[in-house]
Amino acid sequence: MDAIDRKILALLQADGRMTLTYLAGQVQLSVSRCQRRVRELERSGTIQGYRAIVDPELMGFGFEVIAFATLMQAGTVDEFDAAIAEVPEIVEAQRLFGEPDYLLRIVAVDRKSYQAFYDKTLTRLPGLRGLNSTFVMKQAVPSRPLPDLKAARGRTAS
Repeated sequence: MDAIDRKILALLQADGRMTLTYLAGQVQLSVSRCQRRVRELERSGTIQGYRAIVDPELMGFGFEVIAFATLMQAGTVDEFDAAIAEVPEIVEAQRLFGEPDYLLRIVAVDRKSYQAFYDKTLTRLPGLRGLNSTFVMKQAVPSRPLPDLKAARGRTAS
């Protein structure tokens, strides 16, 4: 990956709907060369997809929860992963080192619907030993593009 690929990625993260012609102009490549680079970034898995960022509250999901899940034993990880992948209210899930085992980001209509979801769905997930939930007060930093790698390395250098 070179500087042009990094610039393509930065631009597409900022606006995934820009035209290929505009993108090519921004990185100073012909449209065909730019398209080849974008297709290669997609093929390699660097670009994993494109989607709209939607406001959950405007879609009726005004209640967001961060839940920390702890499993009974390591052998239940695959079953737990498969189960949470089938639950649409779990909009993000990350497996962690140590305890807890997972961080789950969950959306619900309101507190009452979350309580019903908790009782009927979350507590019945396979291999679950414990669940600790906290309600999101406000999104302080919205989902955003990845930082520039060189700049990030510069900030962490001692």
